[in-house]
Amino acid sequence: MEERKIERNLGPQPIDAKMEELGLSNHALVEAWPGQLSHKSVSMARKGRRLTIHMQELVVGAFNNAARAVKPDWTDLSKKDLFSY
Repeated sequence: MEERKIERNLGPQPIDAKMEELGLSNHALVEAWPGQLSHKSVSMARKGRRLTIHMQELVVGAFNNAARAVKPDWTDLSKKDLFSY
């Protein structure tokens, strides 16, 4: 039986560019989210390491909270806007 390889490293994601544009650090996202979100998870999201759907949702929520803190008129982005996979 042939083993299928799942590509786990997908390269820099759109979230990385958006965070740079807004001047947000990984720590800003961790602080903006009241739940379980680590600096490592945010780093993995930015670098393109494949995340579970649940973890993507946490990162998106944290990103939107942090973005609103910087720009009060911020329009929330979705997973499709921040991840290319």
